[in-house]
Amino acid sequence: MSFTRLQQIQQSLNSKFYDREAEIEALMTALLARQHILFIGPAGTGKSALSSMLGEMVEGSHYFQHLLTPFSTPEELFGVLSLKDLEQGVYKRNVTGMLPEAHFSFIDEIFKANSAILNSLLTLINERVFYNNGVPIQSPLMTIVGSSNEYIEEGEGLEALFDRFLLRYEVDYIREQDEFIAMLKNDQNLLVPKLTLQELYEHQERVQNVHISDNVFSSIAKIRQSLHDEGIRPSDRRFKQSLSILKAKAYLDNRQEVSRSDLLLLVNVLWETIEQREKTEEIINDIALDTIESFINRVGPEFELILLHLQNAMISNAPNSRSRISELLMQGKTLFLEVQAMNREAPNRQELQALKNDIHKRLLKMTTDVIGF
Repeated sequence: MSFTRLQQIQQSLNSKFYDREAEIEALMTALLARQHILFIGPAGTGKSALSSMLGEMVEGSHYFQHLLTPFSTPEELFGVLSLKDLEQGVYKRNVTGMLPEAHFSFIDEIFKANSAILNSLLTLINERVFYNNGVPIQSPLMTIVGSSNEYIEEGEGLEALFDRFLLRYEVDYIREQDEFIAMLKNDQNLLVPKLTLQELYEHQERVQNVHISDNVFSSIAKIRQSLHDEGIRPSDRRFKQSLSILKAKAYLDNRQEVSRSDLLLLVNVLWETIEQREKTEEIINDIALDTIESFINRVGPEFELILLHLQNAMISNAPNSRSRISELLMQGKTLFLEVQAMNREAPNRQELQALKNDIHKRLLKMTTDVIGF
């Protein structure tokens, strides 16, 4: 199994689809996290063509695609009723080749789903289970890509379906003129590298082992509180599920730990209505790109390490102990000056003021101890 293959697939998709880097990254992330993604935008933006790549790039998988209309019937997604069983009064569907047997699926105009389809679709999306004549059938479904030309309207009864899609992206026409011209000129059918279903399973397992630090968890909690203060209340389930997306994003970038910048992905996760999207993005950007908090998280442990090295140098009988102590003192003072300068730039940040006072106090004690050494 090669991680390079994932990178090759992503690069090939970026070459094949113009101005779709964010959507391609989201699709790859959803694939690794076994989550569902919703593309919202006008027709002709490549939503179905991009989504169909799921079936092409994973060998041995089953891909299902369908366009819903207000008149669609359950048979179109879940299979026809078995006439033989129906004669016995058994309402059992033939699911062979249908959505319940798919690993990946693209459902176009998904919000056209009517009540006859909705309940079974919700259960399948959320639990990966399809009830056939009351008998639960485990589905291999990993990722559904839903598509719509427009957002749901309040009162349509589609809120639960909308909530099932963890990632939500608006897809518009190509924005940059150079990209648009390149698309017009391109008449090549680029082949996308493939990976096997077993290789995908192994990648997904590795994603689960990606580490999330306490600092990132604290940032997520801060995002949650800030959203609540604005009346935006994503469910605890959505926050929990978002961890898989963050891990997959880090893994896709060939990292074994989630970084603060990965939280930017939550801009496409945590809003509930279109009216909340702008404020959600503002809050997440402020916290994910908080250079001061990143600075504090770097400087604190760095100063503690200097103190530890200093203590070790003072109890050491090594010939160069005094020069080493002087060097460490200088490092501590340099760090303090960095904190002092940052505090001048952000005088209202209390945590920065507290860090400056703490380092100053301990730096004075450290200097006194050295003088008496």
